[in-house]
Amino acid sequence: MDNRFATAFVIACVLSLISTIYMAASIGTDFWYEYRSPVQENSSDLNKSIWTDFASDEADEKTYNDALFRFNGTMGLWRRCITIPQNTYWYSPPERTESFDVVTKCMSFTLNEQFMEKFVDPGNHNSGIDLLRTYLWRCQFLLPFVSLGLMCFGAVIGFCACICRSLYPTIATGILHLLAGLCTLGSVSCYVAGIELLHQKLELPENVSGEFGWSFCLACVSAPLQFMASALFIWAAHTNRKEYTLMKAYRVA
Repeated sequence: MDNRFATAFVIACVLSLISTIYMAASIGTDFWYEYRSPVQENSSDLNKSIWTDFASDEADEKTYNDALFRFNGTMGLWRRCITIPQNTYWYSPPERTESFDVVTKCMSFTLNEQFMEKFVDPGNHNSGIDLLRTYLWRCQFLLPFVSLGLMCFGAVIGFCACICRSLYPTIATGILHLLAGLCTLGSVSCYVAGIELLHQKLELPENVSGEFGWSFCLACVSAPLQFMASALFIWAAHTNRKEYTLMKAYRVA
């Protein structure tokens, strides 16, 4: 094997490993989107009601989003979290000289919730099904796992290529990484579109802001790494095969 191809293969493997780690981390963490809001220091009846509804298994889209808006919520592909005071009072503390303790409460999305229909008016089951948001949500949940699976399958093929001491099978690895990159890019795009459509229907309250978190950024970085690894795998395999064919023809001649 030519040193050029071996070097390209090693670099592609490193890029593939980094992108796999980034993708797995983004799937497993809860910071795809973050809300910033004034901290609620007391536990009024309204706040208690919101906390209870948020933790309920029957919380609908509007219910848990209202809690995310009010309590510095974060959302991932699997879980939603809010930050609430650890020591709550029925009244506002008369004086606060230092920051009070807060605790993060998280609830997981069940598989049923992941595939549940989204409604035109969030929380209103009589408003009709919003097919666009429904399928955007399902795609943003499924595509990262498809991407991760494709990269792992590509890694198996690459390992077999190393055992066989041949670069040609890595063309399949490159194609799988290309498909994985497209899936990651599709997931990120679906997530952005879904968030924008949600905020058109549920406007953020005053003094509340939202931004994409570091889990989302990891997925965004993972996509170009997958594309670069794909290009290197395909180039190394194709060029090595081409030079091998020319050398074989030269020997025959």
